[in-house]
Amino acid sequence: MTFPTLADPHLTHKVALGEDGGGGAGHPSRPARRPTYRCQVSIAPPEPHALPRTLGELRASGHEQRTVKAELRHNLLQRMRAGLPRFEGIVGFDDTVLPEVERALLAGHDMVLLGERGQGKTRLIRSLVGLLDEWTPVIEGSELNEHPYEPLTPASRRRASELGDALPVGWLHRSLRYGEKLATPDTSVGDLVGDVDPVRVAQGRTLGDPETIHFGLVPRTNRGVFAVNELPDLAERIQVALLNVLEERDIQVRGYQLRLPLDLLLVASANPEDYTNRGRIITPLKDRFGAEIRTHYPLDLDVELDLVRQEADLCATVPTHVLEVVARFTRAVRESPAVDARSGVSARFAVAAAETVAASALRRAALLDEPEPVARVGDAESVVGTLRGKVEFESGQEGREIEVLSHLLRTAVAETFRAHLAGLDLSGFVALVADGESIETGELVSAAEVLQQVGSVAGLAKVLDRLGMGDAPTPGEAAAGIELVLEGLHLTRRLAKDTTDDGRTVYGG
Repeated sequence: MTFPTLADPHLTHKVALGEDGGGGAGHPSRPARRPTYRCQVSIAPPEPHALPRTLGELRASGHEQRTVKAELRHNLLQRMRAGLPRFEGIVGFDDTVLPEVERALLAGHDMVLLGERGQGKTRLIRSLVGLLDEWTPVIEGSELNEHPYEPLTPASRRRASELGDALPVGWLHRSLRYGEKLATPDTSVGDLVGDVDPVRVAQGRTLGDPETIHFGLVPRTNRGVFAVNELPDLAERIQVALLNVLEERDIQVRGYQLRLPLDLLLVASANPEDYTNRGRIITPLKDRFGAEIRTHYPLDLDVELDLVRQEADLCATVPTHVLEVVARFTRAVRESPAVDARSGVSARFAVAAAETVAASALRRAALLDEPEPVARVGDAESVVGTLRGKVEFESGQEGREIEVLSHLLRTAVAETFRAHLAGLDLSGFVALVADGESIETGELVSAAEVLQQVGSVAGLAKVLDRLGMGDAPTPGEAAAGIELVLEGLHLTRRLAKDTTDDGRTVYGG
């Protein structure tokens, strides 16, 4: 008899496909755009009824016990051979980080992931759970998820001896086989490993009785994956408690003669700056990790865009070229010499920026009673003020934060303008402001008002086509395309620009 594993195609996580372009409703006449992937994973679904319920039934089914690392290796190999995705929701690591993670899993190594903030280390660690079997047998009521073939605690061994093949078997879903601890200053050995439970002592048990132990997070994740986030922040004397877990695969609780052959994969995350300065991983603990893997920020623009599309929860339609401005802006901030490279610029910066741009569009639609909120390039200006606190600047830049970010945003808009509209004849837009005329846009100017000012300008259809808006863009999308042209012409010094006190942007000759 076989039991379902993650490698079974019909049991893999379901992923819902949403319309690209900021989460807005798709237009029936527009071609399909690149989908946004958003995982919708059911946690601990109902337990199948056909699974064995006693130790005797489990033996009769032919079930074979495997360690967690053997289980991960088996399911990973099956997925690799079948060409199936191995790590759901991970973007930009396909050719760099993931091959190293796969090699570590195949080798059966515990690992530590090193990387600056916001590089997806925790997301990657949590995705490892998806490589476990869908269901695994445990002794029913077991505190440490013990396998029916191998009881560990005195209570479970006693039950197994008394009941024999009638020992009740429960089934644990893979989503419940993951434990995680953020290394905070108040973390204790008792939190991780365990301590004496005074309540059990008060109930009459002696201090020498192993059943007086209250087990910590690590043994309670037996037969699963346990993660320690920001490991260098864990006090060095607390890190010592993990030495036996990584090497001898057991735990020590105070003065008890206790040996528990734990079966788990231990994974840790760390910031390289913390790794060497603020805190450190003690040398004996570093030596016990089988693999040390460096993560990184997205290496190219397309990956940055994919990451924003996947993670951002957008409350308005954000056209692709506006998302591209956000992605280019994030990359420019990350590479700027004015920004502290050791601190890094988190991927959460780009996600928050996209959500802020969408919120700005929604605010305009509410104030002007527009039917469809669509973000424009000008909405990105709101990001500078609201997100500057997410960036650590180099010393000497005090007071220049807004200036630096505003310059980098203008650079991102100019690059997006050139990338999409270079070579187009845009003289029709320049002619609109001849003879002292002007065009007004901004956060308090509706899409209808922008279109009314522009009219049937020559070259607009080609602009919208270059921006991927199809033959029948909505008024909001058309206004977004026009604003990119106007801002791009200003940044290339073909149009003047002024901003009024009431939130209007005036483009002139």
